[in-house]
Amino acid sequence: MHKCPRTISAVLTPLAYLASRWTPSPRTVQRAAFAAVLMSVVIVVTGGAVRLTGSGLGCDTWPKCTSDSLIVTQEQGFHGVIEFGNRMLTYVLCAAVGWAITAARCAKPWRSSLTRLGWIQFAIVMGNAVLGGITVLTGLNPYSVAGHFMLATSLITVTTITWQRTREGDGPARPRVPSPVRKLSWALVAATVVLIAAGTVVTGSGPHAGDSSEIKRMPFDWSAAAHVHAVSAWVVCALAVAMWLVLRVVDAPVDTRARARDLLIVLLSQGAIGYVQYFTEVPEALVAAHMLGSCLVWISVVRVVLSLRERPSRQAGIPVQGDDAQLAAV
Repeated sequence: MHKCPRTISAVLTPLAYLASRWTPSPRTVQRAAFAAVLMSVVIVVTGGAVRLTGSGLGCDTWPKCTSDSLIVTQEQGFHGVIEFGNRMLTYVLCAAVGWAITAARCAKPWRSSLTRLGWIQFAIVMGNAVLGGITVLTGLNPYSVAGHFMLATSLITVTTITWQRTREGDGPARPRVPSPVRKLSWALVAATVVLIAAGTVVTGSGPHAGDSSEIKRMPFDWSAAAHVHAVSAWVVCALAVAMWLVLRVVDAPVDTRARARDLLIVLLSQGAIGYVQYFTEVPEALVAAHMLGSCLVWISVVRVVLSLRERPSRQAGIPVQGDDAQLAAV
């Protein structure tokens, strides 16, 4: 008599059923969250490869690859393989997000906050898959392409937050630095969002349309857009330097200062790549590196902001914010 409700529960909630039989270690949960971060970056870079090889319409419709075939055909050649391969990576991304959700749900104690973040990741992935289909159906409309990249950046935001939360507790957030420093961090976030958005305008008006056919471009002068993007980059760099200096003045925790240092290193590398690609007529390899750099810049900014507060651990087994050994293990 007592087994019937449990059986019904297992049918209705398979994750709860699995949780009753498997308990991942805290390190496993952290690794699952990091896998989602990694794949959210990989999908951006491979999406860039589709554009840079002119394979954006390698599969000329969606959700099928052609009107008659769900998968790539021999007639579509190299471009079809590249575009279809990128579509298949969406399933790998879903698997990584699914692993993060499963690990978070099965962990003991169960932290519903991590599970919710995992489902938000899944919703963004599904939304971006639909937007990617719209991009193909509209012939690589540059505004749709820009939205596709910005939504991918949103996914990176949530996966990075989830990864950080696996190393924290669920207590109320407590500031680790004075209020003016936190306000400076939000200025840094706003400037970086403008920088990334300006980058999509540079891409949308630039030479890499994503296909060899006649593709509509944004009606902006590419050189002027690149200069606006460069100015935005200098503003972000100035704010990052200010953050690094202020954190030293207020004697912020060591790991917080390390995050600010990492951001400066990534920004300098990204700036160097940006200027080289501008003066060398935007070669494909450097554009790909710049797209990877964009992801790393945003992750670094998010990590700086998250390091300015801490959430105390209410349960045993959840590492604290400044545990260097845990940071190194992931």
